[in-house]
Amino acid sequence: MKPVLEADSVSKDFREGRGDVVSVLRGVSLSLSRGEIVSLEGPSGSGKTTLLSILGCILTASSGRVVVDGEEISADRPARLPAIRRKSIGFVFQQFNLFPSLTALENVEYALNVKGEKGAAALREAERVIDAVGLSDRRDFLPRDLSGGQKQRIAIARALAGKSPILLADEPTANLDSQIGGQVLEMFRALAKKEDRALLIVTHDPKVRTVADRVLRIQDGRLAAEGLAA
Repeated sequence: MKPVLEADSVSKDFREGRGDVVSVLRGVSLSLSRGEIVSLEGPSGSGKTTLLSILGCILTASSGRVVVDGEEISADRPARLPAIRRKSIGFVFQQFNLFPSLTALENVEYALNVKGEKGAAALREAERVIDAVGLSDRRDFLPRDLSGGQKQRIAIARALAGKSPILLADEPTANLDSQIGGQVLEMFRALAKKEDRALLIVTHDPKVRTVADRVLRIQDGRLAAEGLAA
């Protein structure tokens, strides 16, 4: 199966202070296919967030090649990144990032509006994914009236909305207790498999291994040998 997300020998350097160059990523290569779930682990400062930002079309690599849903990401054309991100990538964040003045349904519908889907079609899609995460009875609730697990399920619904082929999750269980976190992960896996999405989860949480097809580990900007999840 052709990968929907590829990184080939990706490196990323940043300049600090008086021009010192810091290498955050060093020749990272990976690929994900539709329906595949991968856990990316590593300590703080290992390069996880930088790699996620490059794969998510927020940053460009200093060198190497990145292909997102058939489109190569070029460092000399950063203006293309938002359009590729809107079309091909759904994000789930550690802090949920829901708009406090919008209902659960409106938060999902707004994400669709940003992707260019509006009106009745956006409403139908928002209702579909809210139902998919089991929160139809909470669709008109504001975030302040939702539990942490419910907020994360709405964040997952928002990522699923619009059928982006790639889902990127940044520490999605960090603000949830162990039981709720496990339930959210199982639901996330089931939906990604059912809808044939590629799912990459950046995490410190060992529970993610229970839902992953593969586990990758990054250390000092280099990707360790990968293997099947335990």
